[in-house]
Amino acid sequence: MEQTLYFILLLIALCSVSECVQRQYHFINVMKNWTEAQRYCRENYTDLATVDNMNDMNELKKSVKDGVQYVWIGLQRTGVDKWQWSSGDPVLYLNWGSGQPDGGDECVMMRNGQWHDGSCSNSRTFICSSSNNMNTGLVFVHQMKNWRDAQSYCRQNHTDLVSVRNQNENQQLQKFINDSLISGDVWIGLFRDSWQWSDQSNSSFRYWMSGEPNNAGGNQICVEIYPNAQGQWNDIPCSEQHPFVCHEDKLILIKENLTWPEALRYCRQNHVDLVSVHSEEIQRRVMNVVKQASTELVWLGLHNYCSMNMWLWLSGEIVCYQNWAPGNGTTPEDCRLEKRKGAVQSGGDQRWISLPETHKLNFICSRNDE
Repeated sequence: MEQTLYFILLLIALCSVSECVQRQYHFINVMKNWTEAQRYCRENYTDLATVDNMNDMNELKKSVKDGVQYVWIGLQRTGVDKWQWSSGDPVLYLNWGSGQPDGGDECVMMRNGQWHDGSCSNSRTFICSSSNNMNTGLVFVHQMKNWRDAQSYCRQNHTDLVSVRNQNENQQLQKFINDSLISGDVWIGLFRDSWQWSDQSNSSFRYWMSGEPNNAGGNQICVEIYPNAQGQWNDIPCSEQHPFVCHEDKLILIKENLTWPEALRYCRQNHVDLVSVHSEEIQRRVMNVVKQASTELVWLGLHNYCSMNMWLWLSGEIVCYQNWAPGNGTTPEDCRLEKRKGAVQSGGDQRWISLPETHKLNFICSRNDE
């Protein structure tokens, strides 16, 4: 018993906060317009570059040859505004106040448990999500900031501006506000814009230069970056000729229906392994991949270590970041008759599910381990 407890404590101590890179960037020093660059990337890699966060932005800048002034990335204006969470969570639940949203405002605040749109330039206090707060996962920041500055603060100091995925989370957020004696309107992580990534990912990361995007001339619907200006972004006509950056996603959805052991064998023979989801960032990339699945659940590299009744990733790491659906993964599993493995929902809020390894599902492989 003491040895078992020691082993569990050792595994917990090994929970890693490091991020493994799930996207590789390739700089193409050829002059093309945005559409031509998109076609080239789709034919030779995954797509024109998508950026999830500042770590991605720094990796992308490293790939660009010194002295290059302008570079295409895969962001384009669609003309259709869409509400989205700063964290990239899917928008499954909305809780507008009466008559809301009521105009062209693009950022959202919470007032008495309901949501109101407001000008992103207004200064308000705000609430961040934080993986370091074990009680509520929430942090109130008693500083007045506009929405973009609040977003940057949360990303630099915590996780992101808070997301609300269902009624229960909305009630928990309002209770947190009441318990914290917070008065006035507070920013949450919901915003809308009409920009969409070429690979259709949900990344809500934006890194505009001051005053951008401004749609000067009315036809600036594609995005270039300035590598010599911290890689900040500018909107520009798609007909301009620039070098560009492609990305190669290290996750691939396999639309074959296999048992978990069969899926594991397939990934190891053809790619690297079944995917391990160590962090919220990797989960967001999994969420983008599984949207195209033909099964309601998709296998992950998650397995129950039966003799100790604990979950591990194939990479050998304990499950530190948690994304279980209610009733899954947190209670003892009876694995005497059938081995249990982990899958992710391809729809809904895309939580993890425990089920027998004999089910036949689509699955996600990781690739390009170098």
